[in-house]
Amino acid sequence: MERILLGHGSGGKLMYQLIREHFVPKFELKTLNDSAVLKGLNKGNIAFTTDSYVVSPIFFPGGDIGELAVYGTVNDLAMVGATPLYMTAGLILEEGFPLDDLKKILLSMSTAAEKAGVRIVGGDTKVVNKGKADGIFINTSGIGMIPKGIDISPLKVKPSDKVILSGPIGNHGISIIAERNGLSFNPPVVSDTAPLNELVKKMLRKTKKIHAMRDPTRGGLATTLKEIAVDSGCCIVLEEDLIPVPPGVKGACELLGLDPLYVANEGILIAIVDHTVADALVKTMRKDPVAKDTKIIGEVKDSPSGMVLLKTSIGGTRIVEMLSGDQLPRIC
Repeated sequence: MERILLGHGSGGKLMYQLIREHFVPKFELKTLNDSAVLKGLNKGNIAFTTDSYVVSPIFFPGGDIGELAVYGTVNDLAMVGATPLYMTAGLILEEGFPLDDLKKILLSMSTAAEKAGVRIVGGDTKVVNKGKADGIFINTSGIGMIPKGIDISPLKVKPSDKVILSGPIGNHGISIIAERNGLSFNPPVVSDTAPLNELVKKMLRKTKKIHAMRDPTRGGLATTLKEIAVDSGCCIVLEEDLIPVPPGVKGACELLGLDPLYVANEGILIAIVDHTVADALVKTMRKDPVAKDTKIIGEVKDSPSGMVLLKTSIGGTRIVEMLSGDQLPRIC
C-alpha cells in the first residue's frame, strides 16, 4: 500500500507528482499558480489563495510562524499581480501550548498585516489533544484584486525573456535549520521573511510585460524554475555566477551538504519578463529595500523544452531538476 511521505510536502518532485496525479484531475484544476485567478468582474479579476504553515521551530531568527503566515499569503496573491485585501486565519493549537507564545504570535500577525496593508477579517480555532500536533499550525486564505490588463502566468513565458531574481537565496531555510539544531554561523543567517506586494506594485507600474512571477519557497529556486519551464514548454538557462548566495548560506550549505538552489526562501521573487524591459525593471526594483540586490540571472530559450540548465562557474552546464525527497522538513 502506497503511503504519504514527508517528501510529498517538500515542494519538490514528489509533491508535484502528488498534486498532478491526484488533486488536479479530481478538482479539475486548470493552472497551479500561487493563487487562483477568478475572472469575469467588471473592474478586474479576483485572486484567491490558501496555505498552511507548520514550521518548526515556530520562532526563528528573523521571524515566527505568525509573521510567516501573513507574509506568505500576501506574497502568493502578489505573484499574480493582485493587491492583497483580506485574509482569514485558522489556528490548530495543541493542548498545553503556552498562552504567552500564542499572544506573541497573534501580535506578530497583527503587526505583519498592518505592514502589508491587508486585513485579517476572520478565522477559526481548534484545540487537539497533547501529542496530536506540534504546538501550533496556521491555515490562511487570502483574497485580492487584479487590475484590468494584468495577466501573469507561466503560459506567457517565451524565448528571449529574462529571468530576474530580487535578492539572495537560502536565508530562510538555513536560519530554520540552524535554530532547529542549535547551530550558529558567522556571519549569522537570518530569515528573509518579508511582504513583496509593494515591490510588485512598483514593478507593474513600471511595465506590464511581466510574464511570470513566483516566490521560491519550498523547493527553492531550482524547483520553482523547473515548474515554470515545464508549464511554459521553454528552457530556462541560468548563470551560476550571477545567482547571489550570502556567505553564511554558502558556508552552511557546504558544512551540511546542501545545495542552496533547493533551500527555501520567504522574501524574494522570481520574475520572467520581456527582454526589452528587463534592465529598466531591475533599476526600479533595486530602489525598494527588499529588492536592493536584484539581478538578472538568466534567460529563456526555446529548447530543450521543459528544462532548466545551469552554466556553472567552471564552464560546464548542469541540468537542474526539482527537489527530490525532503531536503529540509517543516520549513514553512
